[in-house]
Amino acid sequence: MDLFIYLFVALFSVLNPIGTVPIFVGLTQNDTKKERSRISLWTAINVFIILIVSFFIGQYVLIFFGISIDALRIAGGIIIVNSGFSLLSGEFNKKRGINKKAESDAQKRNDIALTPLAIPMLAGPGSISLLIAFYQEHNSSMEILISSMAILAIAVTIFLILKSAHYLAKILGVSGIVAISRIVGFIVIAIGIQYIVSAIINIIKGNLS
Repeated sequence: MDLFIYLFVALFSVLNPIGTVPIFVGLTQNDTKKERSRISLWTAINVFIILIVSFFIGQYVLIFFGISIDALRIAGGIIIVNSGFSLLSGEFNKKRGINKKAESDAQKRNDIALTPLAIPMLAGPGSISLLIAFYQEHNSSMEILISSMAILAIAVTIFLILKSAHYLAKILGVSGIVAISRIVGFIVIAIGIQYIVSAIINIIKGNLS
């Protein structure tokens, strides 16, 4: 249960679905309620596929390119910390590659579930590197099952949040969403720093032994 909660909270912090609410509202403001539900569902499905593939296949990508897990932790930690600072500074959407031009282009497309919602707004380099590193430390059958359930749970959570995005935007308001995003940003920075510190400690121990 502890493993499930840890991975769920880590993914929720890095993906920050609450921070996606205002963008989702802006992109779907002219859509019907049924269409918003469909986009929410397919965004969640796309995120689940991206995360689960990263979790299981990521290690082979590392082997193919000869990248050590500690190098991945450091690189991923830097990306995660950068995302955290973006949340704190209010530049999260810009850092995720969402600007006015991209938003305008997205509104002209029939389906935005894959891009820009699933990629790069939700499932970005931070979450992908987090899962690859997580698999290296938790790869027993039970741990894999629990981790897969946590990934499924975060996908379901994303669906529920996006499906309720227009209501959440009205309840929380801009200031509420910004406040939550900045709190999450602090947690994201801590997660990223922990990955970097763990990698440095492992490198030092490896050189001393």
